[in-house]
Amino acid sequence: MSDILDFVVLTGFLGSGKTTLLRDYLGRPEAADTAVIVNEAGEIGLDGLILRESGGDVPMTMLANGCVCCQMTSDLARTVEALLAAERPEASGPLRRIVLETSGLSKPGPVLRQLASLAGFPMRVSVVATYDALRGPETSAFEEAAAQWAAAHRIVLTKLDAAPPDRLERARAEIAAINPLAEIIADPDRARAVAAAFAPLPGAGLDPALLAPESGSAHPRVAVWLARPLRPLPYDDLAAWLDNLAGHLGERLLRLKGLVGIVESDRPLLVESVGTLFSRPRPFGRPAEEAAAFVVVIARDLAAGELDSVAPEGLFRFAPRVAESPFARVGAGVPRAEAVRG
Repeated sequence: MSDILDFVVLTGFLGSGKTTLLRDYLGRPEAADTAVIVNEAGEIGLDGLILRESGGDVPMTMLANGCVCCQMTSDLARTVEALLAAERPEASGPLRRIVLETSGLSKPGPVLRQLASLAGFPMRVSVVATYDALRGPETSAFEEAAAQWAAAHRIVLTKLDAAPPDRLERARAEIAAINPLAEIIADPDRARAVAAAFAPLPGAGLDPALLAPESGSAHPRVAVWLARPLRPLPYDDLAAWLDNLAGHLGERLLRLKGLVGIVESDRPLLVESVGTLFSRPRPFGRPAEEAAAFVVVIARDLAAGELDSVAPEGLFRFAPRVAESPFARVGAGVPRAEAVRG
């Protein structure tokens, strides 16, 4: 397969509308070359098409629009391989995307770690999370919900039609306080919102709003810190710091993204992780182009001064970064990793 396959991890807390979002997308013409993976039988309501067929390790069925749907086995790589090899006589071409709908209590991290075994596939991986406009603050107390939102590249506000008029801006601020890196989809027009939710992620420049000082009230357990390199770093020092940060924080590390200048290159490196699963660092921008150097770290239960102890010490200056409603603008200009690698 020569084209890049979009792999979308669709996550969201129980009852937040992720299955409805997926069903609406599958009814659109551009979804015709899509495969759907369900990681828990009974969690999906695709018009009753729960997978009950026997035979083979990966039971699957055809949806009305030519998409194929299957239930995930314990081996995600085998599931993906089976989908790519499945016969689709009515299809117009090869699969262009796979959507994995997680259960409402799943954290994205373990799923993304399984994707590391698929490094040989040309995939562009993204995490899309749903945020219930009516029950967002209520569910934010659940650790699973906070992990889903913090890991997302894109967060979709759902149930806007039932929300009061002032709820939209407050929900934007709540989302941005948990994940200032995410693109927020908050279009009251349902058709446009659905299309935007599953659109391929752009690879544009960095939004300067990420660096602007703001104040506000963040999620009580999710901290956002801004790390500024004190100087261009040797690549080995940067790699060691990222490894040690992941080892030190473990599952508390929810998201990391930034640009870091290194002494071996005239272009900064784009670094990114979802949980402890890092994309391969890659050069970003044009040679000798001025670019702000920073790393945004989103973590759970992060104590003041904790990042200073990560070796090698003395590479960064750290400051808490709390977001509020202006961060609703963030997303369109944030670079996206083209693939997840182990």
